[in-house]
Amino acid sequence: MSMFKRLRDLTMSNINSMIDKAEDPIKMTDQYIRDMHEDLEDAEKAVAAQIAIEKKFKQLYEEQEALVAKRGQQAATAAQAQNIDLARRALEEKKAAEVKMNEYKTNYDQNKAAADNLRGKLDDMRKQLTEMKNKRETLVARYNAAKAQTEINKAMTGFSTDSAASGLKRMEDKMMQMEAQAEASNELASSEKSLDAEFESLNKDQAVEDELAALMKQYEK
Repeated sequence: MSMFKRLRDLTMSNINSMIDKAEDPIKMTDQYIRDMHEDLEDAEKAVAAQIAIEKKFKQLYEEQEALVAKRGQQAATAAQAQNIDLARRALEEKKAAEVKMNEYKTNYDQNKAAADNLRGKLDDMRKQLTEMKNKRETLVARYNAAKAQTEINKAMTGFSTDSAASGLKRMEDKMMQMEAQAEASNELASSEKSLDAEFESLNKDQAVEDELAALMKQYEK
């Protein structure tokens, strides 16, 4: 699989479509993020390898460029000293160095362009990964909100205002019945106490009458 296949395939629109179809969008998104991390690591290795090639050709090009300049200077020095043979040899090596320098420059330019292209794709992958992570946070919030709403709706489905009102009315009726029973028991208790009090009063009155009768009998003529 190409190291940039997921960069090509997993566009944000495709991800949105996949998330919509997923049974568990959070787990699916986490899997996509893990896959993108792996592809990003592969891409970073490939870019690093390409940059190493770019730097190698740059080094070879700069070495030959320096050699061309050196041999040119040496040829001028030899010519100034009227040493034709030495000047010729310096110019020959300068010419050979120029050929290599141009070859290395071409390779350097090509590999630098390839490395720059890979750098751009690597940046795109990093941006997509960041977008995916940000999308995950939003998705988690939406998922939890939807889940909470579903649970509330489910709970309210079994909740009936009529049944609650009916139940409350039954409780009120039962409370009124209990209050009536309490009042009746209070009246009964009061009635029983009054009856005992009357008998007690009656006994007290009889004692007074007996004592009065005895007293009056003493003073009879």
